[in-house]
Amino acid sequence: MAKSKADAVCSAVVRLLRDKRVASGLSMNAVAKRARLSHSMISRVEHELRRPTLDTLLRITEAMEIDLWPLIKEAEKAAEQASKTKND
Repeated sequence: MAKSKADAVCSAVVRLLRDKRVASGLSMNAVAKRARLSHSMISRVEHELRRPTLDTLLRITEAMEIDLWPLIKEAEKAAEQASKTKND
């Protein structure tokens, strides 16, 4: 079954967050503590076992000192690129 655009963008947001967390040297525990979320919540989000709410995304991005809107725009572009590549 094909992913909807929303699903593709959400997956891309999660991948970008994980990549940015790893690149910045932050552990899941550090992000969880700063975001006032559990480690298991961060893990479930990063492994796409749970779709994050807007509140959760805002808490995570704030904890990582990332602006959410540019991250979403970047994820949209990545999802569109992946869709084009898949359809070629």
